Amino acid sequence: MTMTQKPAIERLPINAVFAEPADSAALERAADALRAHNIAVEIVSDGNAARDLLLSMIPDGAEVGEGASVTLDSIGVTEIIEKSGRYNAVRPRTRAMDRATQMPEIRKLGAAPDVQINSVQAVTEDGRLVGASFGGSQLAPIAFGAGRVILVVGAQKIVPDLATAFRRIEEYSFPIEDVKLQEMFGRHSAIGKILIVNQEVATGRITVILVREPVGA
Repeated sequence: MTMTQKPAIERLPINAVFAEPADSAALERAADALRAHNIAVEIVSDGNAARDLLLSMIPDGAEVGEGASVTLDSIGVTEIIEKSGRYNAVRPRTRAMDRATQMPEIRKLGAAPDVQINSVQAVTEDGRLVGASFGGSQLAPIAFGAGRVILVVGAQKIVPDLATAFRRIEEYSFPIEDVKLQEMFGRHSAIGKILIVNQEVATGRITVILVREPVGA
């Protein structure tokens, strides 16, 4: 290999079953179960409707954190949050900071924004949110740190139970993320940390926008 050549991308098999959307009955079961666990749910038809609803929930000028999310990128939310000038977006601020000397400040900014937007890797029909992360930075605000959390979830992420949620992470989400990190940074990803939200204590803190069609990965 010459100095200019990049290492070949290693691709793990992807279980395409987990790209298929759940049917309407499964989505409604998940929505009812989430509500029973004190998590608000809105159901929309497509990604455009999800984008418009999410943005309507965030006041102009609000401090907004965002975990890396193919879902939010694909429906145009990331660009609006970061470039419209309407919001105090956290990620552009932390990107401009020096990770070698300002990591404490980066960590604190990312952990407790007024509003955190993201997706998760799976939602179970009995009402659990399951998110996975390499380092865990996007899990902390969902678990507790953010004042409000809004998650956009496509119908392909609805699964019957927790065991299937773990399979979706390992057999679908992780292989996709691993290729992405190799392409961007020349390193492999890892399922470093997993967050399971069984319920929310603070009424109105978490809202899940369920989309009836596949959105994101």
